[in-house]
Amino acid sequence: MILTREQILGANDMKTEPVEVPEWGGSVIVRGMTGVERDRLEQDSVKGKGNDAKINLINMRARMVAASVVDESGKHLFGSSDIEMLGNKSAAALTRVFTVAQRLSGFTQEDIAELTDSFTDDQTGASISA
Repeated sequence: MILTREQILGANDMKTEPVEVPEWGGSVIVRGMTGVERDRLEQDSVKGKGNDAKINLINMRARMVAASVVDESGKHLFGSSDIEMLGNKSAAALTRVFTVAQRLSGFTQEDIAELTDSFTDDQTGASISA
């Protein structure tokens, strides 16, 4: 079936999944990122331009968690001002939520490699693994 514009724009394609986070004493709702949210996350991971550009993976987990955790009505729980504090939470808890957010957003290890491909090791701020 070939989709129409209306069918594509009207499709409910945002998947959510509850994630148990024992370190935080309960569960959170993780939603896949929109295209805009993912582009913003990738843009925020590159600082500078041209030969001066550097990859910034510091707080990548916290940034993705902030972009993906929502309340029951779908509203983000965290804003950009929360990222630093969120990054100081348990790495195990962040990674658990990050992994689900990564999967729901279609963010693969190959995407990370592509994002960092043009950077040498001395240009990276930090590394992540998924």
